[in-house]
Amino acid sequence: MTTDLSLARSELILGGQKSGKSRRAELLARRWLAQSPAHGAVLIATAQPWDEEMRERIARHQADRAGRVPGMQTVEEPVRLAEALASCSQPHTLVVIDCLTLWLTNLLMPAEKFKENEAFAHDPRAQIAMVLGAIENAAGPVVLVGNEIGLGVIPLGRDTRAFVDSLGLLNQDVAQACERVTLMAAGLPLNLKGQP
Repeated sequence: MTTDLSLARSELILGGQKSGKSRRAELLARRWLAQSPAHGAVLIATAQPWDEEMRERIARHQADRAGRVPGMQTVEEPVRLAEALASCSQPHTLVVIDCLTLWLTNLLMPAEKFKENEAFAHDPRAQIAMVLGAIENAAGPVVLVGNEIGLGVIPLGRDTRAFVDSLGLLNQDVAQACERVTLMAAGLPLNLKGQP
């Protein structure tokens, strides 16, 4: 992947699984941190360790990220993404959100322990609107990572089709709110919006 990266005020990075999305976000964070000793970087992680495979995956990501971007802090927030972004965003802090897809999953298909949570009393569209507002009002740069899952065959199940539709709409909304949109494939960036 090219290391000739510029930073945008806000960037949405989309792609398939293992396309290089998180790696690009980490490269942007590393570049940001290298620009000034006053700069900070925070990752807002939305994944939840519901089973052993996911716990291992999260641990592997944490270890890899610590090696690649040692100066980046991590905040875990599976649901209240707008609040976390507003809380973490500072003029000299780059915020990486990884990932929107898992966040939407947490909203639309909450685990049993979250079903009674007041966050789910709100319409997911309202939660999305709050995130879009937080992106617009962020004091520092924001990088959002999400999956593009609508390029394959149409899923068989109704719930799966509804999720693919919802994610596609979320991606469109966030793309409109961001200054730059990048599509990753095979570790290579394709600029969709804004200056590369």
